[in-house]
Amino acid sequence: MTTPSIPHLDIESLAHFDKVTAAGATSMIGWRVQSVDLTSRTPVLLKLSPMGSVFLGCELAETAAAWIRDGGGLIFPAIPELPFDPYRGSLYTADDLYAGLPSGYEATPDAQIYAWSRQHDEKGDTSRTLAAALHDHSIADALHELPGGRPWIGVMGGHGIARTSPTYRSAVLLGRTLARAGLTVATGGGPGAMEAANLGSSLASYDDAVVDAALEALAEVPSFKASVAAWASTGLAVRRDFPGDGGVSIPTWFYGHEPPNVFASAIAKYFSNALREDVLLSRARGGIIYLPGAAGTVQEIFQAVTPNYYSDPATQIPMILVGIDHWTVKLPLWPLLRSLATNRPMSASIHLVDTIEEAAKLVSP
Repeated sequence: MTTPSIPHLDIESLAHFDKVTAAGATSMIGWRVQSVDLTSRTPVLLKLSPMGSVFLGCELAETAAAWIRDGGGLIFPAIPELPFDPYRGSLYTADDLYAGLPSGYEATPDAQIYAWSRQHDEKGDTSRTLAAALHDHSIADALHELPGGRPWIGVMGGHGIARTSPTYRSAVLLGRTLARAGLTVATGGGPGAMEAANLGSSLASYDDAVVDAALEALAEVPSFKASVAAWASTGLAVRRDFPGDGGVSIPTWFYGHEPPNVFASAIAKYFSNALREDVLLSRARGGIIYLPGAAGTVQEIFQAVTPNYYSDPATQIPMILVGIDHWTVKLPLWPLLRSLATNRPMSASIHLVDTIEEAAKLVSP
């Protein structure tokens, strides 16, 4: 005999809690309530059976907390003195991460969270590991809840590409082309090629004149290296002038020197770089395009090569390297990839092209 599965319900706002309880709920079995202030809902909670419920980082009156614990529910308490919510119920936006930017990048949550992670890494603090793991689990859960109707196309590339570079403009046009084809642009979330692809996605409904205007405005601060605050501020100004769907980005605080770009509409920022890389590659089932980059991009190439090398034809992910000279002379990865792919299903999945137009054709639906 099989045990019937228990339906799960994620509640991540007070409005959602009120809607569910107003519909006549009597039991909280299967509920997962995340980062909701329920101190004013004690009378409602006391009318519900708490067996099988989970409360993550919620604010509860002691009477309600005792009722839940005694009735078989689980309460994971808020962790004090953190610059982030480890039970966060949604992905980040640029406005979340760059709040307080007029006072300098150091005043933003993004900078403060990175500083916290470095401080606790140096101490070897196990509480840091727990808090970071809880946070990354919450981000993974929120990412899973994104609408999945449009195939994801990963765009990887160097973070050091300046906004004034022809390569940057090409990446913008690539992101725009992919978004216009009905694809979700997914990047590693940093500056350079990643920013350009997310920007291009956000400009999908605009013509070339707007692209040129956006690039002209961004050219005033071509790199984040002199001032992250100035770099992010110019990006936010362009985003306000030309709003659009910038796709998804999945950055990490592991690379603290790479601030997140502001053009992605949904930002899944992780502490764990390994987890972040795995999530990005596993979700980009429509294919991955690699623009010229260095060590980080090389790592991402080989993380995708491994599953392609061992998988069958039905589960291959297209991998398109853009820049023949870059990948055969400057960083000669292509001969190695071809050698690995010999007589394997992977041989049909790897491509080397010289233009973004060629790359876009290989992943367009």
